[in-house]
Amino acid sequence: MGKGGGCVPSKQRAPKGVSDKDPPTPNPERNSTVIISGQSQTQSINTTTTQVQDGLQFPRKLKIFIVFYSTYGHVEILAKRMKKGVDSIEGVEGVLYRVPETLAPDILEQMRVPPKDNEVPLISVEELVEADGFLFGFPTRYGCMAAQMKAFFDSTGRLWEQQRLAGVPAGFFVSTGTQGGGQETTAWTAITQLAHHGMLYVPIGYTFGAGMFKMDSIRGGSPYGAGVFSGDGTREPSDTELALAEHQGKYMAGIVKRFAKAS
Repeated sequence: MGKGGGCVPSKQRAPKGVSDKDPPTPNPERNSTVIISGQSQTQSINTTTTQVQDGLQFPRKLKIFIVFYSTYGHVEILAKRMKKGVDSIEGVEGVLYRVPETLAPDILEQMRVPPKDNEVPLISVEELVEADGFLFGFPTRYGCMAAQMKAFFDSTGRLWEQQRLAGVPAGFFVSTGTQGGGQETTAWTAITQLAHHGMLYVPIGYTFGAGMFKMDSIRGGSPYGAGVFSGDGTREPSDTELALAEHQGKYMAGIVKRFAKAS
C-alpha cells in the first residue's frame, strides 16, 4: 500500500503476508473457543459461538459494532437508536464506537462542534476483528463519507492484507445537510471500502415497508441504509428517521444471527 492508503497490490504478486496460490481463510479465529472462569476472565478475541462459565456452556451474544463519526450529533443519535434495534433481537448485542477526530480543537471550536460523548469509546483497528457484523455511520462530504471515517478505513491496511474482515456483514447509515446532498451516493461510494476488505454489504432495501413509500413528510434514509437530514445543524431527526434507524438495527441483527447459524 502506498502512503495514500490505497489498495493497489502488484499484478505479479499477492499483498505481503498473503499467498499468491491459496486465498487466505477469512477470520480463522471466529470459531475459536473462549473459556470464562468464575467472575474474572481474560478474553483475547470475542469470536466463539459458545462460552463456558462455571462448567456450563451457553451461547455468547453475537456482537454488531456500530462504528460512527458524528460532527453535530445527528449520526450519533441514529447510532444509539440503531443499537436499540440490534439489542431487541435475542442473542445479538450492539456495541457503540467512535472513530478518532482528525480536526484540531481550535477548528472544531470555530465550527461550533459540540463536545463528543466520552461514554462512547474510540475504536482501534485491532478491535474490528472481534465483531460479527458492522454498521458504519458518517456524515457526507460532497456525496462521500467524511474524511474522519475515510482516515479510519485507510488505517486498516494490515487487516486488508490478511483479509481478516472478509465475509463479515456490514451496512451504512448517513447524515446529509440537504435532500440532494448524498443520502444514496454517500453509502454507494462507501461500498468500495467493504469490497476491498471482502466484507458483505447488507442494504435494507424496502424492508421498512410502508414507511419507505410515504411522501407526507421529509425524511432521510434510502434502500442503502438509514439517514437523517441535518439542515444547518439544528434540525432534529424525525420520528420516521429514528424508526428507520431502529429498523436497520433489527434487520442487521437478524441477518448476522442467520449468517452465524449457517456458518
